[in-house]
Amino acid sequence: MQLRMLPLTGIICAVSGAAWAQAPAQEPAGSVPVIRTETRLVLVDAVVTDKKGAYVRDLAMKDFKVWEDNKEQAVKTFSFGADPAAPANEKRRYLVLFFDNSSMDMADQARARQEAAKFIDGNAGPDRLMAIVNFGGSLQISQNFTADADRLRQVVTSVRGSATTTQGATGISMGGPRLGNGVGDFGVRSVLLALRSLARNLADVPGRKSLILFTAGFPLSVEARSELTAAIDACNKSNVAVYPIDVRGLVAPPTFLPNPGRGALILDGPRQRAAGPVLLASNFTGQTGRGGTGGGGTTGGGGTTGGGGARGGGSTPGGGGVPTGGRTGGGTPGGTPGGPSGGGRGATGGGTVSNPGGRGATGGGGSIPQQNRNVPFAQPRLIVPTFPESATTNQQVLYELAEGTGGFVIANTNGLLSGLEKIGKEQNEFYILGYTPPESAEGSCHTLRVKANRGGTSVRARTGYCNVKSANVLAGKPIEKQLENRAAGSEPGGVAAPMAAPFFYTAPDTARVNVAIEMPSANIKFEKVKGKQHAEINVLGILYRQNAEVAARFSDTVKLDFDSKGEVEKFAEKPYHYENQFDVGSGQYTMKVVFSSASESFGKVETPLNVDSYDGKQLMLSSLVLTTNFHKTQDVELNIDAALLEDRVPLVVQNIQFVPSGVNRFKAADTALVYFEMYEPLLANATPPRAGVDLRIVDRKSGEQKIDSGNIDVSNFFRKENPVVPVGLRVPVKDLAAGAYRLEISALDSAGRQFVRSTDFDVQ
Repeated sequence: MQLRMLPLTGIICAVSGAAWAQAPAQEPAGSVPVIRTETRLVLVDAVVTDKKGAYVRDLAMKDFKVWEDNKEQAVKTFSFGADPAAPANEKRRYLVLFFDNSSMDMADQARARQEAAKFIDGNAGPDRLMAIVNFGGSLQISQNFTADADRLRQVVTSVRGSATTTQGATGISMGGPRLGNGVGDFGVRSVLLALRSLARNLADVPGRKSLILFTAGFPLSVEARSELTAAIDACNKSNVAVYPIDVRGLVAPPTFLPNPGRGALILDGPRQRAAGPVLLASNFTGQTGRGGTGGGGTTGGGGTTGGGGARGGGSTPGGGGVPTGGRTGGGTPGGTPGGPSGGGRGATGGGTVSNPGGRGATGGGGSIPQQNRNVPFAQPRLIVPTFPESATTNQQVLYELAEGTGGFVIANTNGLLSGLEKIGKEQNEFYILGYTPPESAEGSCHTLRVKANRGGTSVRARTGYCNVKSANVLAGKPIEKQLENRAAGSEPGGVAAPMAAPFFYTAPDTARVNVAIEMPSANIKFEKVKGKQHAEINVLGILYRQNAEVAARFSDTVKLDFDSKGEVEKFAEKPYHYENQFDVGSGQYTMKVVFSSASESFGKVETPLNVDSYDGKQLMLSSLVLTTNFHKTQDVELNIDAALLEDRVPLVVQNIQFVPSGVNRFKAADTALVYFEMYEPLLANATPPRAGVDLRIVDRKSGEQKIDSGNIDVSNFFRKENPVVPVGLRVPVKDLAAGAYRLEISALDSAGRQFVRSTDFDVQ
């Protein structure tokens, strides 16, 4: 049976955040001094300038005021970056030159690198260590921290960042700070995710770090706001100030007035109006409860014109109520589904896989039930500052990155070197203020504001932080040891729960495992606490090597609160969907997850996990994720914000988020989708290959082939110089009788390389 499979369409969604620091109880010998007077501190670095833009260096702790969520906090600790009496290891400064090659044209990139080389000559030294990072769809550490100006100049002048090295940094002492796990990190999906990844990497480098972002900018779409929030949060947690430079030079409108305060621009040339790109709306906009009209198929696509998808409201097809498309156009029925209570897409017009007919427009989405979190609606966005009205479309994200992390923007100037010199000088011109924050719920985000009590001064400081829970919540608690003993013991759990653990490569021989478990809700014990029905689920996951050694682990506490017993009874009608993520190297493992909820009964699930070895040079596929749970990203922005702030990566294809299921079991009436990632290193070449996939469904018992899609062109999922290709396809379970099946995805590129991945599923 031949069946044409159409990929999903849309726009990818994103993230960002703030700063939290915890002083260790004991200082190792020879390390950077730490503050021990508080066990819980928020550290805020602040740069103070006068009316002429000169740095103010003579302020004391009493001269500062700090507000969290508009409530003044008592400043407990204080220091100034340029203190001549500071120990030598505290005087060392770290600066990263980050080139966003994905946005710059070759002329602007060459110019930016020439100016950066001049800056290196005048600033690299024993106390000014620099690193060079390139992003062109993947993150590459071209040069680790070094004081060797010759080496830095050699690497920085290589257009497109082709020079890569992970060798030790010349000019710094053995054991000094290094950037790691960056080379070949092809898991990042955008420059904002690359920034977040790099910021996490810089967490162990001492002191305040400066990151100069050379870029041509990019529009800040709705889908990118979650990525922006998480990027700001990661920078602030690692004490990284971002200084974006718009390398395009003369792009400001003539009415622009520079802001002398936070996020200020440096101008030293004439200005002209830009004819730049405009902010693009999502492909899935529409009016709530109303489906759009299907698009017509083109003559070349299918020879005939596709009909329009049906309009509908309420529970009719094409409107809210069912996650399906409108009526058939002129060709294949069933357009891209909407979320629950959301609008579906009209049907696809006639055509072929490589040249399909037009698609129906999408109806507006209804609400998606949010996960039970402590994060108030849209609260993470509070830490993202607003950009000035004068900013062009491509500069908006630059202003928000700068102001959110305490840096400033260089734009609208031909004098990039003068801007770089100002950034270089600022490495010693900052105060660090510390205060003890009020108690707050995990997942909550808080705004910050700093003021200097001296007239005529302006203060630049980060704009907020998020109190995100740890990746190992149960560490050191008695319940962790109890669950660990149950995981290692032979006693089976009394609560059954299906589990899946698909993996996705983030670097050669490194993968992220997405754990999904469907926990029986009836076994979750609720008690009345402060007028609410409250429950807690403690979860411990351990990955064992074949020799029984622990390779990775995670722990978590899920807190559930409902207003009434009626809500609890409704909650118990279907399984509770639990997810977590962790990283692991390639190898063969056994994964065990144990969970309990305030009782002696506990659940214990176990599955083998085999992560194939991968050198990053071959065509490869991730695990296959089958699901019926998927949403338009604009309907679940809050959940995506929370996931990214907790350093979890959602599965997104364009603007559809896939939620992995713990069990692959479907009904014929279900809308089933498959998500997977194709890793195609040849996409980094100047002439990328063509690539496609073949979807086959085979009867597991007889081996008989039931469905073969033929070649599906996936080039529309490609992104510039990014070897990671996330793909989403519909799985035609409606064409299958009840039974046991195997889904096979075969990837093939024009270089003749092929790889096959499979997974089992059942149809009821």
